[in-house]
Amino acid sequence: MGQTKYRAQILLEPEQHAALREVAEREGRSISDVVRQIVDQWLERQDDRRLWERRMHALERLTKIRERIQEQHGVYQGNWIEEARAERDEETDRVWRGEA
Repeated sequence: MGQTKYRAQILLEPEQHAALREVAEREGRSISDVVRQIVDQWLERQDDRRLWERRMHALERLTKIRERIQEQHGVYQGNWIEEARAERDEETDRVWRGEA
């Protein structure tokens, strides 16, 4: 992040402060640095969550579109792959027989 920092005063529970102080001492950092890292990680998770929510919303919209198409046009009951293979095999046979 940038060089400019803003002062923010927060009140911590004694256990929270003790845990932060322990991490800071163990890593040779300040409590403020540890808190900034935690805030960065939390903000990143929030961005990930919002992205996930947008993707889920898009999937829900696509599902509704698919349902409307099925209502209007029905659902194909055939087997696309088997039909394509059969068509390919017929074309291959015609080529081998010299009919194509």
